[in-house]
Amino acid sequence: MTASAIKSARRVFEVLERFDAARRPMALKEIADALAYPTSSAQALLKSLVVLGYLEYDRPSRTYLPTMRIAAVGRWVAEDLFGAADVLPMMRRLRDATGETIILGARSDLFAHYLHVVRGDDQPVAYAPAPGSVRPLGRCGIGRLLLSALGDAEIDLLVRRINIAEPAARLDLPDLMADIAAIRHQRHVFSRHLFADGTGMIAVLAPGAPNGRRLALGIGGPVARLEARYDEHLASLQAAVGHLA
Repeated sequence: MTASAIKSARRVFEVLERFDAARRPMALKEIADALAYPTSSAQALLKSLVVLGYLEYDRPSRTYLPTMRIAAVGRWVAEDLFGAADVLPMMRRLRDATGETIILGARSDLFAHYLHVVRGDDQPVAYAPAPGSVRPLGRCGIGRLLLSALGDAEIDLLVRRINIAEPAARLDLPDLMADIAAIRHQRHVFSRHLFADGTGMIAVLAPGAPNGRRLALGIGGPVARLEARYDEHLASLQAAVGHLA
């Protein structure tokens, strides 16, 4: 696949994610400036999305807005991942109750995939990764929690693959397995400063989704705040995933 094809595909999703962040109509210049695109390239892309039915253009205001076709394209994903469970409203309620960022994750090969993120009101981006982002499986709290649900032989194989892919940042298997043994015993993870200094995550495994994909639910934020409400946050997570059974 050529670099230009990848670039074109990436720009489509960057535009849609920009609308998701803004949640309002946006003008051509605003979109081009926000994404650092040449105006001519941004205009051609937006016009193409209008022709395809994914954006609508309001001539009087000269603004663009996603159509309901965008919502329809991905509507089945939440249903397939979560079945009848009311996961997304539950995550918002958990955020409101804790004030912290709520993250739903799953394994995607060698990575922990953040399926959905509900950001805490006062938290910077460092504490709240974007929905859809990934982090190395062995180097974040949710990733290690998801690894704990696998057999030792499968973990060994994954670590070998990770170390081949990232030789400059090799995982030490004995150290990782000691951490995973503790996670299995406690039935949750509380990671501190694992991915970034000052940040942490308390997370628990959720029951398997209807398609068999194992999910994890976590509360992320500043380590000091998480430690102060550790027991409360853990109880809230356990109650939340209990409703997914």
